[in-house]
Amino acid sequence: MSRVKRGMMVRKRHKKILKAAKGYRHGRRKLVKQAKEAIVKAGQHAYRDRRRKKRDFRSLWIIQINAACRQNEIKYSTFINGLKRAKIDLDRKVLADLAENEPEEFRKLVERVK
Repeated sequence: MSRVKRGMMVRKRHKKILKAAKGYRHGRRKLVKQAKEAIVKAGQHAYRDRRRKKRDFRSLWIIQINAACRQNEIKYSTFINGLKRAKIDLDRKVLADLAENEPEEFRKLVERVK
């Protein structure tokens, strides 16, 4: 069997890792082992946070709706319950946008729910 020199493939793999670690600080961008560890950890955070983002935005929308409800003298829970009873199907994203950008329309909605 003939001898195989693998330097070219190793260099290619290392360059790929270092390219992915571009912009990191200190040894994490220069040293292959540290760069690989940093990339794996970054990937784990990215995967987790793609799911977290959905929760975070829903929480933000609820906070915005609650603030607008309090300005119109109604509790958030009472408002959501009233929407369900009135069979008004608006999700929290739309309600938060209404509360922020069109407070007059939101006030009308609160009056219908009351």
